[in-house]
Amino acid sequence: MDIIYGEKHIRHAGRVELYDGDLVPCFEKPERAQLVLDQVRARSLGDVLSPEAHGLEPLRRVHSQSYLDFLRTAWSDWRVVHGDTDALPINWPVRSLSQRVPDSIDGRMGFYSMDAATPITEGTWEAATEAADSTLTALDRIQSGRGGAFALVRPPGHHAAGDFCGGYCYLNNAAIAAQSFIDQIGDRVAILDVDYHHGNGTQSIFYDRSDVFFQSIHGDPNQEFPYFLGFADECGSGEGRGLNRNFPLAWGTTAEFWFEAVDEALRGITEYQPGLVVVSLGVDAYKGDPISHFLLESTDYSRLGERIARLGLPVLFVLEGGYAVEEIGVNVVNTLGAYDAAAG
Repeated sequence: MDIIYGEKHIRHAGRVELYDGDLVPCFEKPERAQLVLDQVRARSLGDVLSPEAHGLEPLRRVHSQSYLDFLRTAWSDWRVVHGDTDALPINWPVRSLSQRVPDSIDGRMGFYSMDAATPITEGTWEAATEAADSTLTALDRIQSGRGGAFALVRPPGHHAAGDFCGGYCYLNNAAIAAQSFIDQIGDRVAILDVDYHHGNGTQSIFYDRSDVFFQSIHGDPNQEFPYFLGFADECGSGEGRGLNRNFPLAWGTTAEFWFEAVDEALRGITEYQPGLVVVSLGVDAYKGDPISHFLLESTDYSRLGERIARLGLPVLFVLEGGYAVEEIGVNVVNTLGAYDAAAG
């Protein structure tokens, strides 16, 4: 398996996020990617390759130009007003408020963000665009004949929608790769999101589309972030009716019940028969994750990789969440190693 990894992610290193009523050190930090890389190399998973530049056009196919312009300049605009601190929003344009984009950087932070846990730093734009390039380079490897590839990226992407960031995510890497595959090949894509938190951004981007089948297995939004999307009755609209499936599960879910949802999702992918499967590989369903409430063991991720391999389809894995940093590399590489062994 080819692994695509770039060093620019270290330039995005947020200082604090709002969590449990306090400003705390960010859970999403550079150490996460390094620990995965260490396990990739220790277990000789495959060749580690550098990303190739793909330009902004693939990003524009998923994200609005106004949002990309904001993301590119947000930190420098923030610094002029607030100095050398992370940029975080303080209010949002909810319901009855105007949906106009303010001139103020504080107003724009709220307009283009969904939470106060996703700081924009001096290196956020560089890190996020390299993550997209890494994911597109992994797609290139699959297009050249590889059965599977892994984009070892941060920041993650699945909470980012077409015109806002949130949940530690700025550009939706999985969605960018899926759209690029459709643009190049014209075939359909299935996205399987196994991150503990619902992939609200990915769902919203493809909700009315028939060429992308999105399925997410996650904490019940009645209990868990992002709270306002990810319910079981969200099934797609228009041409996408029936092609969005959510499997919300309660706190304390064990591997037994989690795999029931995984197996149902995989059956759906088999019936859909896409040309590519994109796996949003968050490993925060692990029992030791500090901001999650499922009970998977590290060995369960090997079982996940074996099941995905049985699809017999090209698979692009993209790193999403997972914040039990001591185990993140083990859980990711357990998935990928088992997939590689089973796929032959």
